[in-house]
Amino acid sequence: MQAMCSRREALAILGGAGISLRSHASCAATSESLGEIAAANGLIFGSAAGPSIFKDFAYRDLYPAQTRIITTDIALKIGTIAPQPGPKRFDSADRLLNFCASHRIPMRGHCLIWNEWVPAWVKSMSVPERQKFFDAYIEEVVGRYAGKLHSWDIVNEPFWPGHKAPGGYRLGPWYEAFGTGYVRRAFERAGAVDKTTKFVLNEAQSERDDDVGRKVRAGLLHLVDELQNAGVRLDAVGLQGHLQPRYPHDPARFLDFVHALADKKVDIYITEFDVRDDTFPDDIPTRDAMIADTAEKFLNNVLSVPRVKAVIAWELADNYSFYTSAAKKKNPAATRLPRPLPYDDQMQKKPLWFAMAKAFRNAKRD
Repeated sequence: MQAMCSRREALAILGGAGISLRSHASCAATSESLGEIAAANGLIFGSAAGPSIFKDFAYRDLYPAQTRIITTDIALKIGTIAPQPGPKRFDSADRLLNFCASHRIPMRGHCLIWNEWVPAWVKSMSVPERQKFFDAYIEEVVGRYAGKLHSWDIVNEPFWPGHKAPGGYRLGPWYEAFGTGYVRRAFERAGAVDKTTKFVLNEAQSERDDDVGRKVRAGLLHLVDELQNAGVRLDAVGLQGHLQPRYPHDPARFLDFVHALADKKVDIYITEFDVRDDTFPDDIPTRDAMIADTAEKFLNNVLSVPRVKAVIAWELADNYSFYTSAAKKKNPAATRLPRPLPYDDQMQKKPLWFAMAKAFRNAKRD
């Protein structure tokens, strides 16, 4: 990494002072590696990556330096691949896969089937048309990347109690087409064309210790039983880990839930880790300290379970968080922007980085 920094610095000197400052920031930010720290303690650390890594070179440099796995942010979502009828658009996913391959970093696919982010033209199909499209889409997309990915989030967020559906399921076009059976069907269709990639069931909100969180946990445990009893290949369960201090969290009860999942002999990934900070004070040092404390306590708790094998952040730097995008969309003039990730908008480590590193070092691996 030092050689790359030196080359970038030399180019920056030739190119102008503004670039030089950005390059030095990148070098400083990449002197230690969360990926290495995690790996030394039996874990995989990684991050989601969106189109921004091909526009911001300093940000892009963080990925080979810091991560040991990369998740597609939007590149493999159906809204990106099939935004309209006609040939599928795989260019974004292929570009990221090539980037990962060039740095020998495994790539995770997110997400194959989700009742959200589905293009309007697919939603407008009749139920029989949608059923046919569902099968063909899975076979084409999974087939294209068979054997090239570390893992696939085959189904994302099957539960949302707010929809009031039986069992707490999330409503949407696939639920309408198949009922709850769409989950099993997705795994089976994917398994028919890819025998090697790890298949993951990914879910949100389980960290919450309220009615929503408890219903999601119960639904997820039951669904894992159903899939396993049906002989469906399920290698891991993803718990997103978007920590939201606005909601109650009971570490002991959450740990019981994680142990219950582990008892089902599936690996567990924390797939979309960050800390929402909208209920914390405006003062940045205070806020950063509270974010770091929230993260460290959560990670110390969950990483005590040996079946938890990976922690994957949802992007690496604050300015590329979806929370930041949402805040700017709501108020373009906002001055209090979210700080949910381990790097700030200058690619500098924040207290959260050090909290994560400490938790990785303290992880109990049997």
